[in-house]
Amino acid sequence: MDATGVEIGLSDLDAVRVYGLPMRSRFRGITVRYGVLLGGPAGWGEFCPFEDYDDAASVPWLRAALEACARPWPEPVRESIPVNCTVPAVDAERARAIVSSSGCRTAKVKVAEPGQAPGEDVERVAAVRDALGPGGAVRVDANAAWDVDTAVARIRELDRAAGGLEYAEQPCPTVDDLAAVRRRVDVRIAADESIRRAEDPMRVAVADAADVAVIKATPLGGVHRALRVAEACGLPCVVSSAVESSVGLAAQLALAGALPELPFACGLGTVQLLEGDVVADSLVPVDGHLPVLRRPPQPDPALVTAATPPAEVQRRWLDRLHRVHALLTTR
Repeated sequence: MDATGVEIGLSDLDAVRVYGLPMRSRFRGITVRYGVLLGGPAGWGEFCPFEDYDDAASVPWLRAALEACARPWPEPVRESIPVNCTVPAVDAERARAIVSSSGCRTAKVKVAEPGQAPGEDVERVAAVRDALGPGGAVRVDANAAWDVDTAVARIRELDRAAGGLEYAEQPCPTVDDLAAVRRRVDVRIAADESIRRAEDPMRVAVADAADVAVIKATPLGGVHRALRVAEACGLPCVVSSAVESSVGLAAQLALAGALPELPFACGLGTVQLLEGDVVADSLVPVDGHLPVLRRPPQPDPALVTAATPPAEVQRRWLDRLHRVHALLTTR
């Protein structure tokens, strides 16, 4: 490892493969999940920053992928992880079906989708509560879509529709706004983007802006770095995925497996959002749980071939990979 924290370079990799997996439903505005699989001496990593991330914001994603290629993950303190199912911004009938078939007792519901009316969120959340029954937990994620007053009104409305929300994730874009909302509602506030996209991920805790920290190994630069962030923030943590294939998801499970405490179900049941996978034994929850793996799973050559996108897409992602790597090695 050099002074920049780079464990391995692109020239040291055994394999580089671009993939594209269709989404079952539109999610974060995308219909196909693209990324790059990297094979190294310690196993496989996955570089898959979302399309709206610029090269600088993508550097931690590459750091995380190279970590998986080069070094072992921390020893786990548990063997399986309770997970939530994820409900995209679909209609109430589809939402009910997703939850009913998931086997999970916690559901995270996407709300505040552009172009949808607030009433659609209410109907979706009510359907999820109906599918879970009174004993399940419902959480909502607005992806920083609201201002403070809108967030307060929507959270109260959705709390009633859910018969009690477990928490509302990232209702507003800024830490100060999160703190303002938290003072005005009786629902826990969880911070996601305010941690993973922040120059200072600790500011959420300092500003008393959240009750829960959503931690993602991939955009925080790897499992080891994410563990340090989780420890430093001092908040209860939920580990969530970045909608990776099973290769990248395994790193998130390693993080969840290594946390000293895990009071909430984690947002790791996301392979089900994809039409297919790049490994034969996909990390799909069984009875609402996923196993903690000691190392990344091995991609299946036939599945990787089937998921290989057109040459133009491959070139675009490989160019992006090399640009981001150039930034990483200069930091």
